[in-house]
Amino acid sequence: MIRHAEALLGALRSVQETLRDAVIEACEQREVEDLARVVEDGHGDTTFALDRVGEHRLVELFLPVAREWTCVLVAEGLPPEGIVLPEGTSRERAEIVVIVDPIDGTRGLMYQKRSAWILAGAAPNRGDATSLADIDVAVQTEIPILKQHLVDCAWAIKGRGSAAERLDRVTGKRQPFRLRPSSATTVAQGFGGLARFLPGGRSVLAAIDDAVYERLLGVPRPGQAQAFEDQYICSGGQLYELITGHDRWIADLRPLLRARGVAHGLCAHPYDLCTELIAREAGVLVTDAAGDPLTAPLDTTTDVAWVGYANAAIRGMVEPALRSALSQFDLIGRVLALENQ
Repeated sequence: MIRHAEALLGALRSVQETLRDAVIEACEQREVEDLARVVEDGHGDTTFALDRVGEHRLVELFLPVAREWTCVLVAEGLPPEGIVLPEGTSRERAEIVVIVDPIDGTRGLMYQKRSAWILAGAAPNRGDATSLADIDVAVQTEIPILKQHLVDCAWAIKGRGSAAERLDRVTGKRQPFRLRPSSATTVAQGFGGLARFLPGGRSVLAAIDDAVYERLLGVPRPGQAQAFEDQYICSGGQLYELITGHDRWIADLRPLLRARGVAHGLCAHPYDLCTELIAREAGVLVTDAAGDPLTAPLDTTTDVAWVGYANAAIRGMVEPALRSALSQFDLIGRVLALENQ
């Protein structure tokens, strides 16, 4: 366990609140066309002008943190191997690894469609072997659209459960609240499904989604609505929808399509899933495509497939149907390969 985990949690929350306020200010002062301008189109993701607002402040804000916990800082906008703080510290001697997504959900936020999130997870430094499974402290802070005055923050320390707080930006009042994943035992009339919010492979993903629901609920009658989906373009946001009981299950299986040769661009990366500890500590079941815990390395390039279930009953219902659908569309071989890694 990370030394003084509670103090580190407080430091990460402070960093995220400063970043949140800087991004809100940029959204208030700059035009959408300016914020949505592409400034870099690299291997890992497309970087927009809005992303730079968070990235430019990140290292500066982590300098005080690194004075107490020497760290390897990994994030979008930094070199792929991350940077070591304070300067002059050797990578091997750094106490912790902190992986950050300064703005997860940029696309929705820059057009003022939906909240984005600042994500951070901290793990004891195990060198190249450090993975998502090692994260001891995680925090995610909401960056709201401008017309929204209530802002959430959620956090967890491994083995101690998760917690959350809601800030009223108008009054400054903070109110703790309980994170409650859905206790439903059926997917009927609930939200859930496969992430397919970007062009490339959507027809396959939609067909898998339909196959899952057909196995679980049968073929819908004319005029019948069996279940619903919500394509939130933000992995941290998707996890939050599970944590707060809005969604019953989510599967992001885009990396499987690439393995099959289906043209597809962007996938989720470890920094997108660095707060899954919060979901697990709240009772959500989060797995990789093979049903195992997430163990992706803490880098900015690894493609991550993941599935989240609100509870064990939903997992027991959906997981077999999902596997059957993957087999139907010749993707089960990739899942079996993951199991044998």
